[in-house]
Amino acid sequence: MGKPMCHNLIKAGYDLVVMDKNMESTKDFETLATIVLSPMEVATLSEVIITMLPNSPHVKDVILGKDGIVASDRKGLTIIDMSSISPIVSREIYSELEKVGIDMLDAPVSGGEPKAIEGTLSVMVGGKQEIFDKYYHLMKAMAASVVRVGETGAGNIAKLCNQIIVAINISAVAEALILAQKAGVSPELVYNAIRGGLAGSTVLDAKAPLMMNRKFTPGFRIDLHIKDMNNVLETSHNLGIPLPLSAAVMEMMQALKADGLGNDDHCSLVKYYEKITNLVLEH
Repeated sequence: MGKPMCHNLIKAGYDLVVMDKNMESTKDFETLATIVLSPMEVATLSEVIITMLPNSPHVKDVILGKDGIVASDRKGLTIIDMSSISPIVSREIYSELEKVGIDMLDAPVSGGEPKAIEGTLSVMVGGKQEIFDKYYHLMKAMAASVVRVGETGAGNIAKLCNQIIVAINISAVAEALILAQKAGVSPELVYNAIRGGLAGSTVLDAKAPLMMNRKFTPGFRIDLHIKDMNNVLETSHNLGIPLPLSAAVMEMMQALKADGLGNDDHCSLVKYYEKITNLVLEH
């Protein structure tokens, strides 16, 4: 995700300082950006820092750890964390940054690698209005939609809501198409019949054809959706609310991971239904 986002920032005319623990990932930028070896060096050379990392512990380490951003002792910086992490952790990090004079937006994205390449991501942002306004056009260079949804942590709450709806929607698509096939009705014709009605959705149009054509190359991996659903359930438990549908889909994804399918696209939820119905979805 981070690599195509960097390319879109460069296309928009921004000067970049790039760092990745996997130096192989920075080779594309040898003639396009300044490459450094630590988050602290990025902070020393930058006004605003965008982080795009796997999960909460990685973000905490890059920002607050040894040789992290705060180790630069640069006041007046802004961090835009575009990772999808726990909103609880976003607020913890922001609390520490406030003490050293660094601003932060939590700005997770939706759209996966294809949208990152196109520069048409959806960005959900939490943080101060004035910081959002200042860096709106920077974020817009990578996205079709950039919306502030509240104060710090609100961006990641919105992302968790997004991931709930996507996960449950994909599982519903899989369940419906398996039902159609078992009943002797073409899943493709059912898809064409319902996509223009109330059941129509971006998820239906994106994932139903992949399921029927057996295309499980990852646009967004099961393992990553498990990570997000872990954050969903951790947050819901912290708030004291049950999310039964989210919990059910999480268990389906865990079953797929146990079957060695963690690197498949999340549309492989159809394989869960295929296994329990002893059926293979056909075009």
